[in-house]
Amino acid sequence: MKIWKSLFILTLSATAVFCSESIKVGTFQQEVRTYFLVNDGLPANEVNAVAVGVADAAYVGTEKGLAVYVNKKWQIVSELAEHSITAIEIQGDKVFVLAKDKSSTLIYELMGKKIERQIQLPEKFSCTALLPSEKKLFLGSNSGIYAIELKSQAKPKLVGLEEYAIYQMTLTKSGKIIAATDRGLMKLDTKKKASKAIFPRSGNKSWAPVDVRAAFSDSKGRLWFASPQGVGCLDENWSLFTGTEGLPYDDFTAAAAGENGVVWFGTTKGAIRYDGSHWAYRQGKRWVADDHITDIAVNKNGDAWIATKKGLSLIERRAMTLAEKAKFYEDEIDRYHRRTPYEYVLEVGLPEAGVKKNVRKHDSDNDGLWTSMYGAGECFAYGATKDPLAKKRATKAFKAMEFLRKVTENAKHSPPKGFVARTILPTDGHNPNEGRIERDRENQKNRDKLWKVYEPRWPTSKDGKWYWKTDTSSDELDGHYFLYALYFDLVAKTEEEKAAVREQVKALTDHLIDHDFQLVDHDGKPTRWSRFSPKEVNFSKYWFVERGLNSLSMLSYLAIAEHVTGDAKYGKIKKDLIENHSYNQNLMRQKYHHGVGTGNQSDDEMAFMAYYHLLKYEKNPEWLSIYAMSLWDSWKIEEPEMNPFFNFIIAAVNPGLTYTDAYGTHAMDPSDGWLEDAIFTLKRIPLDRVNWRHDNSQRIDLVTLHPSNEGFDENSFVGKAYRSNGKVIPVDESYYNHYNHDVWRVQSGGNGHGLGDGTIFLLPYYMGLYHGFIK
Repeated sequence: MKIWKSLFILTLSATAVFCSESIKVGTFQQEVRTYFLVNDGLPANEVNAVAVGVADAAYVGTEKGLAVYVNKKWQIVSELAEHSITAIEIQGDKVFVLAKDKSSTLIYELMGKKIERQIQLPEKFSCTALLPSEKKLFLGSNSGIYAIELKSQAKPKLVGLEEYAIYQMTLTKSGKIIAATDRGLMKLDTKKKASKAIFPRSGNKSWAPVDVRAAFSDSKGRLWFASPQGVGCLDENWSLFTGTEGLPYDDFTAAAAGENGVVWFGTTKGAIRYDGSHWAYRQGKRWVADDHITDIAVNKNGDAWIATKKGLSLIERRAMTLAEKAKFYEDEIDRYHRRTPYEYVLEVGLPEAGVKKNVRKHDSDNDGLWTSMYGAGECFAYGATKDPLAKKRATKAFKAMEFLRKVTENAKHSPPKGFVARTILPTDGHNPNEGRIERDRENQKNRDKLWKVYEPRWPTSKDGKWYWKTDTSSDELDGHYFLYALYFDLVAKTEEEKAAVREQVKALTDHLIDHDFQLVDHDGKPTRWSRFSPKEVNFSKYWFVERGLNSLSMLSYLAIAEHVTGDAKYGKIKKDLIENHSYNQNLMRQKYHHGVGTGNQSDDEMAFMAYYHLLKYEKNPEWLSIYAMSLWDSWKIEEPEMNPFFNFIIAAVNPGLTYTDAYGTHAMDPSDGWLEDAIFTLKRIPLDRVNWRHDNSQRIDLVTLHPSNEGFDENSFVGKAYRSNGKVIPVDESYYNHYNHDVWRVQSGGNGHGLGDGTIFLLPYYMGLYHGFIK
């Protein structure tokens, strides 16, 4: 990954905006998880041990035998059927398997699948670990380390640590054994039968670890151990890791060396990968068959086999580019996520958890918003690549938004001209009005006194083919306008195409202006959330939280309307709101919050869409300076979220802009690291968009938000935290379907019965590509 420095060029036309920083990403390793169960070829789902041998063959020990995975096929070692396999270790081309049958404990030595010899252990000998060497096989037990001479196959002989329970062993270059034991990290000289405890020290940290669960050497020859006190690595000196240094969890069950110095740890709640820079926490069914890890093995490519009592997971590292990743999501959307002939794009249901078959398509309150954001990404895609398919997709999204206006017109229950519906449903399906009025009354009584109660909430279209949903919200409008402007600037080329955008923007904006900057429904009253009038924004006690955001949104709508239609009246109205109703002053502190992690996350998504075109189209230097300061102030609260969409928004419109106050002139550029954070998240967004549950509540690297920052209108901060490096939990260790999700929550996701679309990747990726941030 290479960072390029270039000249910043800001244009107000439809051409790309190139920033002073860009990254050449190239190929990266995308992690992909595959499950293996009995139906896939395992002898049993209860997997106790796994090891990787010659040609990356995976040896998997289960409660009912041994299986070998070679050339993407499972082969069962028939002689070990019904044996409980509890440990597997490999020395060169020799495979040592610890097995138990009904009456005895045995060690088998295999070459490939062929059993070369077997060693029966004494009846009361409890073997817990294996360590093969060239001439001996060392056995860990609950009472010391024993050795077997491989040539003579004599009974195990005690070689040391008689009073210690042994969990894992590794050999040093000098032939000493480093053992993870219940009483500490021990070093054993088997020739002298002398042992001593190891007390790691790093700087002012000095540990006397106990209950050491793992001890092993990585591919670079460095010694590692894992204990409830933390993780240690000995190179020339010790490095010690706790939650402060980023270690996610410390109740260890297993450990293994990976490629190029990478190490893996198994715990009672997930697996951990560390590459020397980043800790990756692999918890939940997105990554593992069960959270309690029994063993881990890693092949030369870095693919990790992770054993659990409920199945085996393979986390592969596949070479991929961001463009290939985008193609994957595009194909998934085309396959699963387009609803109705107008192709609204949103999440779908899965009848069987995690299985993408017979998907259930449904509506949502925000079909207009989600489809607009998807369409916005396709506009950027066409602007960057001129791919005709991107234009086709963007046009389809615009037409879908256009229909949300047309479907409301000239029917029995029609709102004033220009109104856009939330979404639509076919009338040959269920009637969404049934039972609705009762729920609305309950909502108004017990939760939201401003909630509207009226019928029908789902009127029918003039032709009787569609139900359309009323009470359209401000977040819908932010999405609509964001798409309209991008489609007009980047995609619409013919006069017919541009005229369609002008008509749509003019109708909606005139509706808002004619109704005191409110969206008025078929009942003649404003919708619950689309209220931007000065009397409510500036004087109502119910709207002070939204004052900054709604002022920003309305100014952005008017700026877009003036740009798209060419009609100066919208600019004059915008000027009136600024000069006579303080809308610029309102948005100087746009977000109502009490610090990082607070405030409404959905409002952030709305605000950043509104900022983009407001700054892009503004010609008044003083106003532009205010907008830039407002955006910078809003972005600083979001910076720890590593959100590529938010980062690319500020990087596209703010560089080079300044704000001057009584104390001087201040640059409004994003802080260093914005681009690296954005690319980090784009890479880490999982290909798997199933809404698997993630539970990070047990992590030791998290810092909880301080309760004094809670607002009276917010939910409790219990369950909200950030990592010790100041950033939120990474995107592949959490789940969210859209950028309105509260990424500070330590628990997220569902039960695997939902499948999100890939817009959270496609929109920022194509935006970054268009603006030149991504090479």
